[in-house]
Amino acid sequence: MLRYSNEASTWDEALPIGNGRLGAMVYGCTAVDRLQLNQNTIWYGGQQERDPTGAFKHLPKLRQLIRDGKHGEAERLVRLAFFASPTSMRHYEPLSTVSIEYGHQFADACDYRRWLNLDNGTAQVSYSHDRIVFSRTVFSSERYDVIGYQLSASSPNSLSFTVSNDRVNHVDYETNSYLDELYSSDYNTIILTFTPGGRHSCPGCCAIRVIVDNNTATVNAVNSSIVVSNATKATILIAAETTFRTQNPKNSALDRLAAAAAQLHHLFQSHVDDFSLQMGTMNLTIGGPFEMTDYSSLPTTDEAIRSLKKNSTSTSVSAWLVNLYVKYGRYLLLSCSQYGVHGNDIPATLQGLWNPSFQPAWGSKFTININTQMNYWPANVANLSGCEFALFKLLARMAQRGEKTARTMYNCRGWVAHHNTDIWADTSPQDKWMPATLWPLGGAWLCLHVWDHFQFCGDLQILHENYNIVHGAVLFLIDFLVPDSKTGKYLVTSPSLSPENTYLLSDGTPGIFCEGSTIDTQIVHALFAAFIEIDKLLGDRNPELIAQVKASQSRLRPMRIGSFGQLLEWDQEYDEFEPGHRHTSHLWGLYPGTQISPLATPELAQACKITLKRRAAHGGGHTGWSRAWLINLWARLLDGDQALQHLSHLLSHSTLPNLLDDHPPFQIDGNFGGISGVLEMLVQSSFNCGGRIFLLPALPRIDVEWQSGSLAGVCARGGFELGFAWHSGKVVSPIKVFSRAGNACRIDIGMDGRDWSVVEQDRKKEIASGVGKLVEFVSVKQKTYLIEF
Repeated sequence: MLRYSNEASTWDEALPIGNGRLGAMVYGCTAVDRLQLNQNTIWYGGQQERDPTGAFKHLPKLRQLIRDGKHGEAERLVRLAFFASPTSMRHYEPLSTVSIEYGHQFADACDYRRWLNLDNGTAQVSYSHDRIVFSRTVFSSERYDVIGYQLSASSPNSLSFTVSNDRVNHVDYETNSYLDELYSSDYNTIILTFTPGGRHSCPGCCAIRVIVDNNTATVNAVNSSIVVSNATKATILIAAETTFRTQNPKNSALDRLAAAAAQLHHLFQSHVDDFSLQMGTMNLTIGGPFEMTDYSSLPTTDEAIRSLKKNSTSTSVSAWLVNLYVKYGRYLLLSCSQYGVHGNDIPATLQGLWNPSFQPAWGSKFTININTQMNYWPANVANLSGCEFALFKLLARMAQRGEKTARTMYNCRGWVAHHNTDIWADTSPQDKWMPATLWPLGGAWLCLHVWDHFQFCGDLQILHENYNIVHGAVLFLIDFLVPDSKTGKYLVTSPSLSPENTYLLSDGTPGIFCEGSTIDTQIVHALFAAFIEIDKLLGDRNPELIAQVKASQSRLRPMRIGSFGQLLEWDQEYDEFEPGHRHTSHLWGLYPGTQISPLATPELAQACKITLKRRAAHGGGHTGWSRAWLINLWARLLDGDQALQHLSHLLSHSTLPNLLDDHPPFQIDGNFGGISGVLEMLVQSSFNCGGRIFLLPALPRIDVEWQSGSLAGVCARGGFELGFAWHSGKVVSPIKVFSRAGNACRIDIGMDGRDWSVVEQDRKKEIASGVGKLVEFVSVKQKTYLIEF
């Protein structure tokens, strides 16, 4: 758990809770506690039509300017004909801020403790004031879609407080209230209604009800507040909805309060049962075993982060903090993206569920040239695959809107999306920033999450449900690819760029566009390969298109190595405008792609190493998410020591006191990329070498704590769920394997010359045996096996 001995004075110290749809940052203050609320359908404005009209008419000229090296003219044409109008998509907004006033000054409180229980999804506070112990528990119930705030006092009739709600921005010290109506009723309920603003916006309602458990207490509605006196226990319930999902958000919110109130005695336990079940699917202990019920010897969470910052040159980090960080990352993903019984059609934004500002950085949207994808890197491997369903819901809406964008901008079939989208699944270009805006591969990249989900889960239904989405993205690419201007034999994307990066022309001026950047070619190759497999698995639905895909795939330009031994990023070798750039887009094929590996493509892997070293020499990895990407890249290169050094830098330089990622400012993708990197150090199933699963492929050698540990419930491609332990850097017997899909299993245990056998766990029946480090056997769906050696 995350632990603190002080109340949160800023948002960076508050603790997040969420049920995928409704969340809060909990401050845990004694005088006036604060819940900063979010609900994931509260966005400024509504759907816009922003496609640049008739852009496709200018596409041939733009391509010719790029071929002729007339970069200035190409950029002028892009500004004129290819940027969207209006420029920007919609942005995510906060819900409101609930204040609970107690009047207990922190200086007068004793034995103050504040913690976030990651196992059961509760934020808790305990302290004593005037010899009375006051306790609070806050949670966001997915089953009832409400936030519960439970209060108690150790002495009868000694709990008094005032509850109020306002739609103000405390983070930016904004004093305006962005709401339409605010009042309290005789039913111990506060009603706040609001219109986010902008054309076609979705009005909403936030409703709060206060329930006390003793007859001696008084509860009064005063103006827009609820005043409670002389209670012993009380519960505050919070619900919210907008017209994005329902025609009458006020009635929906009140109905949820009523349903939760009717089950008040079971509300907490039902939440704990539901949340704990999902959190318990995976567990990591590096350097253990730890007795996690005894925290007396460990620093508080904020103390641990401060200590790391003081020792910022350290290349390591305490194992218990790594374990906590990984568990916290899983907690965050579940809290901001779980699908649940109500469903969830909005995935994690740049800030997950917890945007603090009405004017958030980058609009707190979905940035799909790395950040949204990174949010879901750990979903499958960390045994939270269901969290991707929200992403697939958005992807389906993008595919519908993206058909018009594909026709209007490129005269292509299928659908396309650029480097951003919003709640309305906007697929037009975002902003007018040349190095990023006109990049039509964002949708194609997102489609690969469908294929990856299937590889981990073996669920054909996912492929059936999303086939048309992937099909549409492939159709667009088939039409969009053109022969390169130098040889004519390769098919390339044009216009193309390497997201957010810039090169230098021979005259020293910066350049953006090219014919077929490396990341473009890698994504196209990967999507074509995935679609060929998907179509085959679903019964050869489209043989004519598959023939086209295979022909186009064979003409994609191979990756190339430059004069320094580095992997080339653009269509030719250029000097770099920013050698330490935060994006390492041309290494996409190493991670998250699987086209490059030290075993299958050693020359390309070595080129990736040189690229990473050159970036590091110029200050690369200076943002939280980019540092997290480096952990994954070095893990794929089997260099655990480098991966651990970047993990240490991520925690010491880019992590807030509440363990959220600091871009800066706060951006949640670094958390998810970070835990993905840790798991990649311990288990890999992505190498292009016969579908093997590798155990401890990038175990660090520079830190003795990492030499022992255990990992249960981690998932691998092929549809396998694994549990194993290691000691002195070696995997120890037995390895537990659960087969979800009934595929052939090939596990590299990393030790030559071992006698091994595989038995069915339920019957202890031996089904395979051998000698060496590669364990191979044919599994049966939904069966568990033990590998013994």
